[in-house]
Amino acid sequence: MKTLRLLLGDQLNYEHSWYNETNDAVVYFMAEMKQETNYVKHHIQKVVAFFKSMRSFSSWLQSEKHQVVYYTLDDEKNQHDLIINLKQLIKKYKIEKFEYQLPDEYRLDKQLQNFCTETNIETEAFDTEHFLTSRTDFAEFFKGKKQMVMEYFYRDMRKKYNIMMISDKNPEGGKWNFDQSNRKKWKGTPEIPTIKSVGNSVSEIHKMIKEADIETIGSIDETNFQWPTNRKACLEMLTYFCSTLLVHFGDYQDAMHTEERFLFHSRLSFAMNSKMLHPKEVIETVISYWREHKEIIDISQVEGFVRQILGWREYMRGMYWKEMPNYRTLNKLNNTNSLPDFFWTGKTKMNCLKHAITQSLENAYAHHIQRLMITGNFALLTQMHPDEVDEWYLGIYIDAIEWVEITNTRGMSQFADGGLVATKPYVSSGSYINKMSNYCKGCIYKVAKKETDDACPFNSLYWNFLDEKQVHFKDNQRMSMMMNLLNKMDKTKLTTLKNRAKAIIENPDDY
Repeated sequence: MKTLRLLLGDQLNYEHSWYNETNDAVVYFMAEMKQETNYVKHHIQKVVAFFKSMRSFSSWLQSEKHQVVYYTLDDEKNQHDLIINLKQLIKKYKIEKFEYQLPDEYRLDKQLQNFCTETNIETEAFDTEHFLTSRTDFAEFFKGKKQMVMEYFYRDMRKKYNIMMISDKNPEGGKWNFDQSNRKKWKGTPEIPTIKSVGNSVSEIHKMIKEADIETIGSIDETNFQWPTNRKACLEMLTYFCSTLLVHFGDYQDAMHTEERFLFHSRLSFAMNSKMLHPKEVIETVISYWREHKEIIDISQVEGFVRQILGWREYMRGMYWKEMPNYRTLNKLNNTNSLPDFFWTGKTKMNCLKHAITQSLENAYAHHIQRLMITGNFALLTQMHPDEVDEWYLGIYIDAIEWVEITNTRGMSQFADGGLVATKPYVSSGSYINKMSNYCKGCIYKVAKKETDDACPFNSLYWNFLDEKQVHFKDNQRMSMMMNLLNKMDKTKLTTLKNRAKAIIENPDDY
């Protein structure tokens, strides 16, 4: 039976069972489409990375003797619409059956479901064979529970896959979670190794994107592109992380520094979210390396890494499929303000935001605390509309695909889901930023001041936010201490703080 198999740009799983056998009757289809480049304004490095990785994957398939039809962005046959392209190929190759792997974005899932309903040939959907849970496992696990707490889900995953367990119920090290050990500020030591160089040349792809007038954000070094775009390079980066960075990863995973953009982070998120690396192989490789080097690598370094992949990553995907499509419209705090211009330029006097945003524009990357407690914190404190925040995060980061982006942004960062993901809003004054970084040291604003013109803007914004949104938090036990402090605050002082916060919110680009 003549079969057409679709592969999307984030379905680059070299180990998928589809490829165990070759079949002359099977045609694989991949395409660089404006449908995907234009639904949000993406970082140029993100577009380049996906196109380069897709081309590498297509070349590998062909080397394995599979038949591949690949549409580049500038291919005259490319209609830049997934369904039109599929219909065109079905007609050309006299296709009798259409097969696809389940998309990880709701919009594509619905688009393909509708197509399968309308087409007159046989269709079948397959699992991507990537995630450690199905789309519905999460909902089943939390069925009947009042809160969907990640820690319980994480522990269940540890047991289910026997990861770092000494018995059915007892975790290695005597604790499930070493998060308290993962909050050190990096002060210049230990020395951070030179980043693993990949050194791709992407000049041809970059030129093609520019000539196609694809609107992007950010910058790119097209002769020295530093993201892995094939399985071999991804595996090399995983090996480098284990041998060089893992020893200090957990300690400094929340740290931030003006001179260091990656610190001890692995830079593997794109490799996993495009499916070039499987989460279980990443986890097992890291744990195996740790077991061989326990004399120098503490369990807290490893558990912190495993928790992000086995716990948080799977948890966020489960939440996405449980709550979509309504999740993308949630705005429980009724925030309506617009992103300031400096989110697109990095031009602000606030040092922490300048560094986090400039880094994002230059590298298509910022680690989770920069996203959560710098840009996300500011967006929430200034009460920006979650739609705009979503769009920015989805576009700017190389690893941002909606299933993982929107749950982290609208849920964890912006509390727009009212507490489905996070049990409290992740907001802070300048003190937390100062505790975890050196950003405050070089800033014209003073983190110790609160009400004066040279006071850190986060300080007044924090108390204003608590006051403005207190009706939403009156029954939140985790917010009770801060709400009590708010209610005891001198009213004149609070008024002064709120007036300064109002000025910042109305003209954020002046700060």
